[in-house]
Amino acid sequence: MVAFIAFIIWNGGVVLGAKEAHVVSPHFAQFLYFGLVSAAALLPWHFTPRRVLDLFHWSGKNKTCSSLAVLTALGLSFIAVHFFSIAHPYLLADNRHYTFYIWRKVNQVNWMMKYILIPLYVYSWFSIINILVKSQTRVWVLSFVLSVALVLVPAPLVEFRYYTIPFVLLVLHSPVIGDDKLLALGSLYAAADLFTLAMFLFKPFHWEHEPGKTQRFMW
Repeated sequence: MVAFIAFIIWNGGVVLGAKEAHVVSPHFAQFLYFGLVSAAALLPWHFTPRRVLDLFHWSGKNKTCSSLAVLTALGLSFIAVHFFSIAHPYLLADNRHYTFYIWRKVNQVNWMMKYILIPLYVYSWFSIINILVKSQTRVWVLSFVLSVALVLVPAPLVEFRYYTIPFVLLVLHSPVIGDDKLLALGSLYAAADLFTLAMFLFKPFHWEHEPGKTQRFMW
């Protein structure tokens, strides 16, 4: 901790490189993005008919508290999306990354889309928490959620690599699923990696403002 504080003082901030492009910001929507991306990346855990039924059964045990929790989550998510959703200049300009296309083709396809996604954000986080409490203590789950928020909310740029460590911790502490689902998940990951590798190797392109410099698609 002392060494970390000393580094911040010596470096003038946490960021290495372009500090002015990575200023700490109240990017609360980033927390929601992580939930949806993680749940989607763990499809067999979170987006199956049985999972939806399990979640409804869980919430039905105490309808009053569950309804209040859902309404509170929806309200806070709306505030996060409406007031604390940041479109970083790099996100809007750098077409080498998946996030550039997801932002343009999904999040910004029309003004309503970012609000339409709110129930999915809430569902994803409720599903994540519900699965974690089956194998971890409530203190651990609360610590994980708060840690994810502390790590991601200050980051103004949406980048999948920022999600790596929280995602790995989520996977390691989630209950084990069947071999068939793991095989399906592994196949999806392999297909995504092969597609990305093919785009990187065989689809180079050039930016008009940097003639002669080859650009390549990456995560």
